[in-house]
Amino acid sequence: MKELLLLLLLSLTFRLTLSGSVSESQSVSLLPHANESFNISYIQMKNAGSCSYFVVISTSCSSPRYTSDQISIAFGDAYGNQIYAPRLDDPSSGTFESCSSDTFQINGPCAYQICYVYLYRSGSSGWKPESVKINGYSGEPVTFYYNTFIPRDTWYGFNLCNDAASSYKVSAQKWLILVILGFVLSFWL
Repeated sequence: MKELLLLLLLSLTFRLTLSGSVSESQSVSLLPHANESFNISYIQMKNAGSCSYFVVISTSCSSPRYTSDQISIAFGDAYGNQIYAPRLDDPSSGTFESCSSDTFQINGPCAYQICYVYLYRSGSSGWKPESVKINGYSGEPVTFYYNTFIPRDTWYGFNLCNDAASSYKVSAQKWLILVILGFVLSFWL
């Protein structure tokens, strides 16, 4: 009887763990999207300090040779810390030429793990970034792969913050199940 109960508990734990992993992987969006409701004026500075971020933007070889468009960037963490650079471009210096990478040092509020980035393009030349890599104050460097033209006059990018929060929630649920299972098994063994 104890063996059957143990087998049933292990099977239940495996199923809950597996179902959490499957739903977790399905919710991650790997394609950039337009965010019409993104509000750049909503910048919270929960951390009073100022931190430096190194941002490397690689322009695709299929982008126009150069762009005269104005390019802006906003990125941040899941806690509302947002870093904003209103204009990165400088046509006279060759910024954002095709098949090139440009590095920027951007100062802003100290953020935790960067989980979203949006680019904004204003102009008629067009521009196709390949990737955006952000080395932040804390957390691991993160790279977002665009490889698509940025639409005109809209914030366009990635927001993986909700996915990170749900991942933590699923991990906490797995941990709780394993603790309960260990507690139950300690009485039978």
